Amino acid sequence: MEEILRKIGAFFKRGLTRRSFLKVGGASLAVLLSQKLFPTKAFAAKKESAGRKKSKIKGDHDIVLAEGRDPYKNTEKAIELLGGMGRFVKKGSVVVIKPNMAWDRTPEQASNTNPYVVGCLVDLCFKAGAKRVNVFDVPCNDARRVYNRSGIAEMAKKKGASVYFADHWNVVKARFPYPSPMEKWPVLRDAVECDTFINVPVLKHHGLTGLTLSMKNLMGVCSGTRGLIHIDIGRKLVDLTDFISPDLTVIDATRVLVKHGPSGGNMEDVVVMNKVFAGTDPTLCDSYACSLMKKDPSSVPYIAEAIKKNFGNADISKAKIHTVKV
Repeated sequence: MEEILRKIGAFFKRGLTRRSFLKVGGASLAVLLSQKLFPTKAFAAKKESAGRKKSKIKGDHDIVLAEGRDPYKNTEKAIELLGGMGRFVKKGSVVVIKPNMAWDRTPEQASNTNPYVVGCLVDLCFKAGAKRVNVFDVPCNDARRVYNRSGIAEMAKKKGASVYFADHWNVVKARFPYPSPMEKWPVLRDAVECDTFINVPVLKHHGLTGLTLSMKNLMGVCSGTRGLIHIDIGRKLVDLTDFISPDLTVIDATRVLVKHGPSGGNMEDVVVMNKVFAGTDPTLCDSYACSLMKKDPSSVPYIAEAIKKNFGNADISKAKIHTVKV
């Protein structure tokens, strides 16, 4: 390594020709690769994937809703009554917790998932025996500001999670067994190659889709030109949810942005509900969230598409829903 650095310095002192530049550049790269000082995965082929294995895990209830003033305790109780985190996380497993961490907003502004909900889930995963818990998102605003101002990064790190920015080099191309507008879309590899995937959106208004819920939250595992997902969004989000196949959905309704979403910013648009609920069927969870907002699920494009495709259950009247005060 020292010899290569010495030669680089000598070349720069006497001026580089094109040939000498290529020569020293190639030699330097070889050393960097051999010493593992260069991110070799940047050169790796972006392989295709058929998505995560479909989860067959069921809860003791279809949905558990916990209501109280402490979002940590609400989350803890909801998971406990669903059957406990040990049902979803096995010893030595790698877990992804995917919050809504998209906007440069404080927790009080309700544009992102409440950090205490995320913190509780990290704690529960490690108590269940997880080897590693990854927390990440692809923000709409500046990633560093979002991670910090949302309070999620600090809380998750404090609990022992690995919190990092999305690596857009490290993706897989989505493959489907049916025609899909998401075919070959680049998806973050870490979101696909994990043992347990926990989707943790915040319930809020959205100008295009009416509401941001669990299926909409999965846009944050996509790379590429994500704005194009908004075209035929219902179909794309259902296919994406099928591809990711979350094992557990936890929806944060602690503070709810009821207008001017998804970014918000005005405290007058925030309603305090102090609720957290969890289930294993993303369609059912999203439909139940609509009931809290007094909204017809079929008016939300991705729920309407899920109903059309018979993807999950949207009929909350037939669901086993357990509510508890904490």
